[in-house]
Amino acid sequence: MEPTVVSTSTLAADEFDRNVPRICGVCGDKATGFHFNAMTCEGCKGFFRRSMKRKASFTCPFNGSCTITKDNRRHCQACRLKRCVDIGMMKEFILTDEEVQRKKDLIQRRKEEEAQREAEREARRPKLTDEQSQTITTLVEAHHKTYDDSYSDFCRFRPPVRDGPVTRSASRAASLHSLSDASSDSFSHSPESVDTKMNFNNLLLMYHEQGSSPDSSEEEGSSFSMLPHLADLVSYSIQKVIGFAKMIPGFRELTAEDQIALLKSSAIEVIMLRSNQSFNLEDMSWSCGAPDFKYQISDVTKAGHTLDLLEPLVKFQVGLKKLNLEEEEHVLLMAICLLSPDRPGVQDHARIEALQDRLSETLQAYIQLHHPGGRLRPSTACSSPRWCWRSSAARSPRSPESRRRGVMGAENVQRDSKQV
Repeated sequence: MEPTVVSTSTLAADEFDRNVPRICGVCGDKATGFHFNAMTCEGCKGFFRRSMKRKASFTCPFNGSCTITKDNRRHCQACRLKRCVDIGMMKEFILTDEEVQRKKDLIQRRKEEEAQREAEREARRPKLTDEQSQTITTLVEAHHKTYDDSYSDFCRFRPPVRDGPVTRSASRAASLHSLSDASSDSFSHSPESVDTKMNFNNLLLMYHEQGSSPDSSEEEGSSFSMLPHLADLVSYSIQKVIGFAKMIPGFRELTAEDQIALLKSSAIEVIMLRSNQSFNLEDMSWSCGAPDFKYQISDVTKAGHTLDLLEPLVKFQVGLKKLNLEEEEHVLLMAICLLSPDRPGVQDHARIEALQDRLSETLQAYIQLHHPGGRLRPSTACSSPRWCWRSSAARSPRSPESRRRGVMGAENVQRDSKQV
C-alpha cells in the first residue's frame, strides 16, 4: 500500500480549540500541530521520522517504564519511540524522499504562481504618471504658499464688529480712513493689494449710499456691522487665490484676457472651496485661529447677506466636508474649478478645457489609486466645476446686495489680475 500524502504540519480548524494551549503528547512540550496523526512538538516529530526511516531498534535500560518529559526525552529513545506509537503516530504518514521533493516543488510552484498573480494585479493597479505626480506636487506647494492655516494675517483686518449698530457715518469714516492708509502694512506693500483694498472700501460706501435711504434708522445699519472685516477678509483671500492661480500648470500660458476672465468668475468660488478647510460640522462655523475669527452664519448676515442666499451655500459646505477630502484632492478641485472653460468672457475655450481635462484625469487617477472601491468620492464627472457649483447656490440667482458685491469683486479681481 502506497503511503498517503497528507499535511503533517497543521490541525484542521474544526479539530481543536485554538484558545486551548496545545501540548505534545510525547514529552509535554509546546505542540506545533498534528504530525503523523498525533499532536506533537517539532522535536518529537523529527525524532519519529528519523527513527522510522532508519528502522531504528532501541532498548530501554529501565524495563521500558521511563516517563518522557521535555527535559529527559533524549535519555531513553526506546521509551520515547514507544510513547510516539502509543499516542497514535504512524509511519504510513511519513513521506518518502520523492514525496517530500514533490511537496517542496508544489509549494515553490504555488509561491511562483502567487508572485505572478501579484505582479499582474500590480500591473492593473492604477498609477499616476510622472506628469500627474508633478502636477499634484506643484498644486500642493502652491496651496501651502498661498494659504496660511494659522490665519495669523487676520489680525491685520479691521476688527469684527458683532454687537451694536454701525451707522452710515461711522462706516463712511472707516472707509475713508482705510483709503488713506491703503499703502500701509494692512496686507502688503504691493500695488495690487492697494487696488483691492480701495475697491472693497468703495463697495462699503456703495452699500450705504445706494442700499440705504437718507432717513434710514441707525438700527438698519447694524446689518452691515461685519462688512468692513469680511470685506478685508475677502480682499485678502482674493489675493491668495490669484497667487494660487499663477502656479497652476498652464495658467500663465493663457492670454491675459482669459486669465482675468477666469479669475473674475471663479475667485469667490475657490475661496468657498478653501474655506471648507476651516469649516466645522459640529456647530456650522468657520474657525480661523483666534476666537474673534470664529465665524458663525449670523456673522455673514451682518455683512448684508440673506439667509436665503446662505442656506444652500452652507449645505454645500456640509456636503463637501463630509467627503473628507485629502489635501491632494482639495487642491485639484480648486484648480479644476478655476479652469472652467464656460466662464463668461473666456475666449480660448478649447485650451482651457484641455487644461481642465488633464486636471480631472489626474484627480480621477489619484482617487482610483488611493481609494479603490472605497467610500464615495468625487469621480471624473463630479470633479468638474459643474459638480462643485451648479449643484449649489454658488451659481444660483443672488440677491441684489450679493450681485452688487459680485460686480465690485469682479472689478477688484480684474485690477489685481493685471499683475499676473
